[in-house]
Amino acid sequence: MTQQARDDAPSRDESWLRTYFTNRLGALDRERTSYWTTWRELASNFAPRRGRFLYATNDQYARGLRKDRRLIDNTPLLAARVMASGMMAGISSPARPWFRLRLSSDAANQDAAVRFWLDEVQRRLLHVFAKSNLYNCLHTLYGELGTFGTAALWIDEDEEDIVRGYTLTVGEYWLASSRRLAVDTLYRSMWWTVRQIVDTFGRDAVSDGIRATYDAGQLDTEYEIVHAVEPNPNAQPPDARVPADNAIPWQGHVAADMPYRSVWFERGQQGERSLLRVSGYAEFPAMAPRWEVAGADTYGWGPGWTALGDSQQLQTQQRRKLEAIDKQVKPPMVGPPSLRNEPASLLPGGITYVADPSGQSFRPAMDIRIDLSHLGQDIAEVQGRIKQAFYADLFLMMAESDRREITAREIDERHEEKMLILGPVLERLHDELLDPLVRRVFNIMQRNGLFDDIPAPPALRGGRLQVEFISMLAQAQKAVATGAIERFWQFGGQIAALKPEAADRLDPDGTMEAYADMTGVPSGVMVDRKQATAIRQQRAQQQAKQAALQQGMALVKGAKEASQIDVGGGQNAVSAMLGRT
Repeated sequence: MTQQARDDAPSRDESWLRTYFTNRLGALDRERTSYWTTWRELASNFAPRRGRFLYATNDQYARGLRKDRRLIDNTPLLAARVMASGMMAGISSPARPWFRLRLSSDAANQDAAVRFWLDEVQRRLLHVFAKSNLYNCLHTLYGELGTFGTAALWIDEDEEDIVRGYTLTVGEYWLASSRRLAVDTLYRSMWWTVRQIVDTFGRDAVSDGIRATYDAGQLDTEYEIVHAVEPNPNAQPPDARVPADNAIPWQGHVAADMPYRSVWFERGQQGERSLLRVSGYAEFPAMAPRWEVAGADTYGWGPGWTALGDSQQLQTQQRRKLEAIDKQVKPPMVGPPSLRNEPASLLPGGITYVADPSGQSFRPAMDIRIDLSHLGQDIAEVQGRIKQAFYADLFLMMAESDRREITAREIDERHEEKMLILGPVLERLHDELLDPLVRRVFNIMQRNGLFDDIPAPPALRGGRLQVEFISMLAQAQKAVATGAIERFWQFGGQIAALKPEAADRLDPDGTMEAYADMTGVPSGVMVDRKQATAIRQQRAQQQAKQAALQQGMALVKGAKEASQIDVGGGQNAVSAMLGRT
C-alpha cells in the first residue's frame, strides 16, 4: 500500500535530470546561506540538539557530544519547551477534536446523511492521527517553528499505520515558493548508512562506491542522500493520465505525469547510477509553516529571533554574576615572596605560619564587596522578556496564578486575550500546516479505500470538502461572537418581561444552530431542524387530542351533574332541557 509511484526505468534523460537537480540544489543552498549563522545561534541558545550544521562533512562521531555547554541559565530552553507544549495543547490536542469537516454548501451541511458521513470521516481521521506518530511530530514541529521561525513536516504512507510523519530540522532541508508565495518545493538531505540505502533502493540502483562498500560488509558507513520534490512541469490532469495496471491510481509509468515529481540521488556522485529513484506524488507531501514572513521571503522568523539578544545577554549576566560570587568567596590573594616555596593553606580555618621579619602574610589582593541585588533584578527582567517572547506567560497564566477562586467569565477573557496575540500566527498555521495536513491524510486514506464502506449521500456529490478548526485556541477566537449571542438573549429576555411581543424577534432554532457552529458541537448532539419540526407537530397533535379529550370529559361531567339536579315535577335539569327543545 503506497501512494508514491514505483521507480521509473532509467532513461536517456537521467543525466539531464541529475544535472538539473544538482544545479538547483546549489541555487537553493546559496539562498539559504544568509540564514545559516542566525540559525546556529538560535540552536545554541534555545534548542542545542536541533539543527544540522555540519553537513559539509559527516558528523556521525560528534552527534553524542554536549551542545549546550555555552548555556548557564536554562530559561530560554524552558520557555521554548513551554511554548511548544502550549501550542500542542491549544491547537492540535490529542485529547479532544481539533478540526471538523464541512462542505462549501450550507444547504448540504444541513442534510442529516451528509452530516453523518462527515462525522464518521472525521472520526476515522482522528483515529489515524492518534494511531500514527503525527502528534509526536507536531509537538516537535511547534518547538522547531517557535525557535527558528520555519519548520517542515513530511508525510508519507505507511503500511502499518496508514501514514507516517517525519519532522525535519533546520539545516537539512531547502525550500522554494510558488508565485502565490506558498512553499511548493522541498529538498532534504539525509546521512544514511549503506544498509539503509541498499534496503531502500536496491543494490543495482546505487553507485559503484556504495555497492563496493556494501559488498565489503561496511554496512554502517554513511553517505549523503538528497530527496527533491517539486512541481512537475509535465503534469497532466487526472483524466488524461494513463491508467495504472493495478487498483492503486497514478502508479508505475504515469509518475512522469503526476503533479509533483520526486527524485532521489546521491550528493556528490556522478555517473550512470547517480539517480536512485524517479517517481511522483499526487499532492505535495510536505508542510512548511512559517511563524512570520517578511515580504516574499521563503524562510520565516519567530519568537526565537525576538529573544535571541535577551538570551545572549542573560548568559553573559549569569557568567558575570558567577564570577562576582567566586571573587567574593575565593578572592585573589597576595603574599610575600618568601612564601613562594613554603606550604600554605587557603582553606577556611587553615593556618599558614610565616617566618618573615616584615610581618606580611597572605591577604586578599582587593576588598571585594559587590551588591548583587541590582544584577539579580536585571537578570529577572531579562528572563521575563524571554518568557514573554515565547508566550510562556500566556500559556502558563492559569498554572502560575496564585488565586484559588476564579470565575468562568474571567477564564474566557484570558483565553480571548491569548487569542488577540496568537491570532495571526494561528491563521498562518491553519493555512500552511493544519489544513494541508488534514487534506494529505484524507487523500491517503481515500486512495486506499478506507472510506468506501461509508455510504456517500447524493448531496455529497459535487460538494467541496472544507476543514474547519475547532481547537481550544480556535474556539477562543470565536468567543466574542458566542458571548454576543448570550448577551443578546439575556437582553431580549429582559425586554420580553416588560413587552412580551419582543420575544417574537428571538429565533431559538437559528440561535442554536449558530451557537453550535461557532463552538464546534458535533452534529449528532443536535436534532435536525426537519426532525425537530416533525416532533413539534406531533407534540401539537397530541396536545390537541388531549385538550379535546379533556373538553369531552368536562361535558360528560357537566351532564352527569345536571342529571342529578331536581327542577321539580319529577324532572332533572337534563330532562327539562330536552323537553324544552
